[in-house]
Amino acid sequence: MKYIFVIAFIAILGSLAAALVYMMKGEGLDEATRTKRMARSLSLRVAFSVLLFLGILLAWSLGYIQPTGRP
Repeated sequence: MKYIFVIAFIAILGSLAAALVYMMKGEGLDEATRTKRMARSLSLRVAFSVLLFLGILLAWSLGYIQPTGRP
């Protein structure tokens, strides 16, 4: 279960990095193409974040993970 969460977190960071690259570089692309690709990368980041959150809630409700905190 830990590996799935790590892979999802890496996907979130990767899509954020892709959006940064499209925003900063994007040489040879017109403004509309850069904006479209950056928006797609950021929307993927949001989707990955929501899926990660729902996965954590599902894993908690099924008992795969337990909250660890001090009482």
